[in-house]
Amino acid sequence: MELDTVFTMLLLSAVFSSSVPRQFEFVQMSMNCTDAQKYCRKNYSDLASIENSADVTKLLKSVNESSDVFRVWIGLMNTFRSEWKWSLGDPVFYTAQDSVFRNWASNQPNNSQHYCAYMSQDGLWCDDNCNSQRFFICYNDSSKGFTLVQQSMSWRSAQSYCRGNHTDLSSVRNQSENQQIQQLMNTGGVTAIWIGLFRDSWEWSDKSTSSFRNWASTEPNDNLGNEDATVLVISGERRGQWADWPCNTLFPFVCQEDQFILIKQNLSWSEAMTYCRQNHVDLVSVPSPQIEQRVMSAARRASTTAVWMGLHHYCSMNMWLWLRGEVVCYQNWAVGNGTGPHNCHERRV
Repeated sequence: MELDTVFTMLLLSAVFSSSVPRQFEFVQMSMNCTDAQKYCRKNYSDLASIENSADVTKLLKSVNESSDVFRVWIGLMNTFRSEWKWSLGDPVFYTAQDSVFRNWASNQPNNSQHYCAYMSQDGLWCDDNCNSQRFFICYNDSSKGFTLVQQSMSWRSAQSYCRGNHTDLSSVRNQSENQQIQQLMNTGGVTAIWIGLFRDSWEWSDKSTSSFRNWASTEPNDNLGNEDATVLVISGERRGQWADWPCNTLFPFVCQEDQFILIKQNLSWSEAMTYCRQNHVDLVSVPSPQIEQRVMSAARRASTTAVWMGLHHYCSMNMWLWLRGEVVCYQNWAVGNGTGPHNCHERRV
């Protein structure tokens, strides 16, 4: 299959990094959440997704505080499909399988009304009412370590404590970390602790895998019976926190613009590479599922079914490489693709 004859558009990036920054753009027009989503997808990438506390701070700065804006739409929507997720929701914290490690006890989870998880002294996990009072484990990213906090709190209060004093309630990414936390419990004589696992049905508009949530106290509460979208509070005691809200309400909103540029020209792969290097940096690399989601979001505005990226077969080494020389660790080939040499005479770096 000749790569240069397959695709008709190209995608490039101004930054080569696994943590390509996104820009937040405040739109002061008031719309319902559906129209806000359409506007962002047409003019930017999508409604804003938030991966960590730094994103919250960055988003707040994008909003003109001198205007009479109290709430803005962000891209979190209720899907009504409840799934277990980690409080430390930044996707870069996890490898492909780390975020799905589970160590449930037999017959757990077993209660559809229990939305938070704790670890017992045998290292097994159980679900529980989030308002139950328990000790808990925090994770600190700077020390790469766990801290046992022997104060009884609800899951939400424990989350706030960990975010204020460390990084977040602890994730448990593998059996080794599970054993580390179990050892801390045994040393401290603690029989059960909250971990950062919770269950919700909310999903980002751009399909980001971030499970970061920053709900205000008592939120989400579906107070009006149809609160299926999310606003970020701009002022007052709840500044920076989130609340669920009916989608038909009119609010300003925040879009995100990923730092990928879609070039709407019909070019061969080699021509696309030359164009990108002359006018920007290079054709885009896609080193992870997280970056892939953001690239797909940017490519949604293409009028074709596919776009070029900077992956090529380096024939002298008989392997696929990104243009900047990165080895291909993450792969997402379509069936029947990605094997054997392809169009070697075009693969000059």
